[in-house]
Amino acid sequence: YREHSLAQLNKWLRILMATFRFILVSILAFLLLSPMIKTIFREVEKPIVIVAQDNSKSILITKDSAYYHKEYEANMNNLIKDLQKDYDVKQFSFGDGVKEGINYSYSDLQTNISQLFDEIYNKYYGRNVGAIIMASDGLYNQGSNPVYSSKNQKIPVYTIALGDTTVHKDLILSSVLFNKIVYLGNDFPLQVNIDARECGGSTSQLTVSRDSTVLFRKQIDIANNNYHASVPVILEAKTKGIHHYKVKLSEVSGEITTTNNEKDVFIEVMENKQKILLIANSPHPDLSALKQSIESNENYELKTVFLDKFDGNVNDYNAVILHQLPANTNPANNLLLNLKSKNIPVWYILGTESSIGIFNSLSTGLTINDSRNKSNDAVPVYLKDFSLFTLTDATKKNLAQFPPLVAPFGSYKTTSNIYPMLQQQIGSVKTDYPLLFFKQDGENKLCVLAGEGLWKWRLTDYMLNQNHESFNEIITKIIQFLSMRDDKSKFRVYAKHNYSENEVLQFDAEVFNDSYELINSPEVHLEIINKEKKNFPFTFSKTDKAYTLKAGYLPVGDYTYNASVKVGDKTLSASGVFSVSALQVESNETIANHSLLFSLAKDHGGAMVYPKNLNDLAKMIATRDDIKSVSYEHKQLKDLINLKWVFFLLLALVTIEWFLRKRSGSY
Repeated sequence: YREHSLAQLNKWLRILMATFRFILVSILAFLLLSPMIKTIFREVEKPIVIVAQDNSKSILITKDSAYYHKEYEANMNNLIKDLQKDYDVKQFSFGDGVKEGINYSYSDLQTNISQLFDEIYNKYYGRNVGAIIMASDGLYNQGSNPVYSSKNQKIPVYTIALGDTTVHKDLILSSVLFNKIVYLGNDFPLQVNIDARECGGSTSQLTVSRDSTVLFRKQIDIANNNYHASVPVILEAKTKGIHHYKVKLSEVSGEITTTNNEKDVFIEVMENKQKILLIANSPHPDLSALKQSIESNENYELKTVFLDKFDGNVNDYNAVILHQLPANTNPANNLLLNLKSKNIPVWYILGTESSIGIFNSLSTGLTINDSRNKSNDAVPVYLKDFSLFTLTDATKKNLAQFPPLVAPFGSYKTTSNIYPMLQQQIGSVKTDYPLLFFKQDGENKLCVLAGEGLWKWRLTDYMLNQNHESFNEIITKIIQFLSMRDDKSKFRVYAKHNYSENEVLQFDAEVFNDSYELINSPEVHLEIINKEKKNFPFTFSKTDKAYTLKAGYLPVGDYTYNASVKVGDKTLSASGVFSVSALQVESNETIANHSLLFSLAKDHGGAMVYPKNLNDLAKMIATRDDIKSVSYEHKQLKDLINLKWVFFLLLALVTIEWFLRKRSGSY
């Protein structure tokens, strides 16, 4: 293959080509050993300093409000610039919620300090957080006490004491206690609680009015500078519907603010209560959980009785709950026949005492075979396509954390005309067995909960959220479905009667065809109209089988709405009224709580400073030995053969040798 012998080439050229060949073969042989390269990266993270500013309205109640908009803002910006030289500064505002970046508008209507610490913990857990600087007046009206909620933060906390601790002259309508639902023809009470500071010797007029008509008037004589009084007011429920009452105290000369002198009260007058009957086979903690939940809704009146003491009269009730009935020890045949003949909606709650054989004969839509009187622990799994009613996102999230119920063991078979809301997860296996379902045949309604242990859900709800709202919502929605009279309208719009000014307006709608099947193909439009006859048009968004609309925020006032949808050649409409009420909790307290800020700083090894000493904060943090940069070392192993430059090196060696051989006339 060559025209000339290699021996004829220059010696240095033969040595050079041999060297390239030797290096190439050596590298290939070395790569057969799978060599690896270890790379060490070092990363230095500055300490993080979190600066959080209270953006609630209570900051500006004092006479120094101009200072907070100008001089204080400039001083805070200077402090942040000083800190940014040595630290990674993260800025937040808090009030109604926690937002990134500092806002000096002081416009939030509520203050939740504990949420700030929860947000910091969740966002910066495991990070090199050196200190938290929180500027606030120490007043909070949402969430838990921040001194306790911040216990999991092992970070120095420095507080900037805003606001004024001076006791100013102020008359406060602190609260109005009332029932949200009353009944037509009854008298109902309001309890008006009044506080006054530095107003001794003054007088004020307390009035309660509706639509500019004064229904109650009383003179309040303030006896001393630390005055408190509770005034009972009795009103009459004359007409059905939502009624807006305004409770107001006339101004006292020299008050620091008058925004806390009045409150809006919204009361719904209904014709009568829905009566619910709870019949149980034997004592059980579920009974108390159901009783407390149902009675928390003013619209329901509950009677609880054991079967052996029940007189058999079910005529007066809108719905009946059967807890572990029919039972192994009592088939309750007469009761079941009576309920069926009277067409009364029933909620069956199964448990270890239930007679599964008799239950299977009731045509509830569920049969359980081979039960053997055994049970399973069934975790609830919410079904997204459930459409009879909606639950809030918070309740759906909490459901996933609720403990299992004790469900009858066996093979579950269901008919096609049921509406399952919850399915059973047994261990780690998600089954298609229903845990909670509904059935409706014409006027006949029923619900089946295939498990006992609701009391655990109620306790868990309180453990997770410090309230029972999610549990109460589930129970109330079940009772509401069973007890409510059928609405034969083909277009329905659901909305609250009253919203707070910081609450998003939410509407839900349903459209039915001639067979009363849910549809959501046509567009649904809604128009909100204020008192000045200004219109705000909206279009609903479509869900799986219905519609929903979030209309944002509206100013305080009374509104009407008109909704419409075109189904075929017919236009259906619905209308209603609602109000947006002012949220005045920020003005109920005008004295800053610096003792809370001091305790918070002391418990976390920090310090409390006043706005005039802002410059001292950077020096305090700089002198701490525990706020330092952290160096992280990362090791990385790579196969040498995967490096691209190795390939190009081998290619270069082969190419150079080939070029030299060609140039010298060899082949």
